[in-house]
Amino acid sequence: MSNDRPRVFYGWWVVLTVALALFLGPPPIMVFSFGVFLKALSGEFHSGRAAVSLGFTLHNLAGALCAPLAGRLVDRFGGRRVILPSTAIFGTILLSSQFCSGKISQLYVFYLAAGMIGSGAGPVVYGIVASHWFDRRRGLALGLMMFGLGAGALVMPSLAQRLIAHFGWRGAYAAIGAAVLIISLPVMAVFLKDTPQRMGLLPDGTTRVRTPTVGEDLDQGLTWHDAWNTWTFWLLLCAFILVSASVQGCFIHMAAMLSDRGSTPEASALATSLVGAALLIGRVGTGYLLDRFFAPRIAALAFGAAAVGIALLWATSAIAPAFAAAFLVGLGLGAEVDIIAFLTSRYFGLRSFGVIYGFIFAGFGLAGGLGVYLMGAAFDVRGSYTLPLAAFFIATLVAVLLMSQLGPYRYRVRLLDDCGPEQGTFQPGS
Repeated sequence: MSNDRPRVFYGWWVVLTVALALFLGPPPIMVFSFGVFLKALSGEFHSGRAAVSLGFTLHNLAGALCAPLAGRLVDRFGGRRVILPSTAIFGTILLSSQFCSGKISQLYVFYLAAGMIGSGAGPVVYGIVASHWFDRRRGLALGLMMFGLGAGALVMPSLAQRLIAHFGWRGAYAAIGAAVLIISLPVMAVFLKDTPQRMGLLPDGTTRVRTPTVGEDLDQGLTWHDAWNTWTFWLLLCAFILVSASVQGCFIHMAAMLSDRGSTPEASALATSLVGAALLIGRVGTGYLLDRFFAPRIAALAFGAAAVGIALLWATSAIAPAFAAAFLVGLGLGAEVDIIAFLTSRYFGLRSFGVIYGFIFAGFGLAGGLGVYLMGAAFDVRGSYTLPLAAFFIATLVAVLLMSQLGPYRYRVRLLDDCGPEQGTFQPGS
């Protein structure tokens, strides 16, 4: 019977498909490349950095408000019915940048619309799909899935910089939107599947499942109301809010910060891409480690690295240490989304995974937008990023402390594979 099984579990094709979608998805395009667009937009609309950064804040606000709804829709209707139309509309919104006039209010509408629709084609919905396809290898699957996002964060800023130089910011967004519609959307329409059960498979490609206890099923977990009333939920939410505001605020203003210190636009874009490289390493590396070590400890290490990077930006104005700081901030940013999804599944299960993950991710997104705005506002008022950098350094240290307060997992690995029960039932830190 084992000879009838496919040589490659289809879940890995789903992960590859999702990685491509995230490479051309809202985070690399709207979030990780925003710092490259910042000065061009400021000059176009004759506005300060705080006013332009407000567009990013509105984008994150809209995405945060819609993320729980997107998660609930995926829980109810499946990923394809949410992801495919959201991707098509998102690509169309990027093309519509050609119609933005010189009024900054239109820029705000553009970012609001992208944030609303982008929540249906972002990490939350893809994290739900990947978590249903994998249990024992869930951390690795999430990490590889986020490889696409990290690769996008690495490539997209430099690509956007070149497109802006040749075609302006409108042409840059339109060109990327065309790529979303021509490349990403058709691939997902063919290869993206919601769950292994719909293809007659089990998570991880296993052939045997541990005998369930009374009342237990493969989609067990807390309801949204039960999760809301746990101390664990609020620990996670607060920790990710603090880190998100800190690392996203630093990342989005990284190019402008280095430019202020005398760096060339190309070198500033390179620093932004360096954050993307660290994010790429953080995504895959964290995913690999999550399946082998207690996840809160991995989170504490990643957040600690981000704290060191922010401290370097705060303590010195030299350019060379700023590149090291960019890498460390990227490691912290790279670990966040993987860890949110993994911890949500292990502490709250899969029953209401979409909406719980959506709410935590909403806090993550809102905080990121607020951090970016505060960085811009502080610069406009004081002409320096020193004050927010000091505050963000303290915030990341508090997040490390919060991670240390998390207890054992509530929902451990339940699936067994052909290698034996020892590998399937062991869960580090549980």
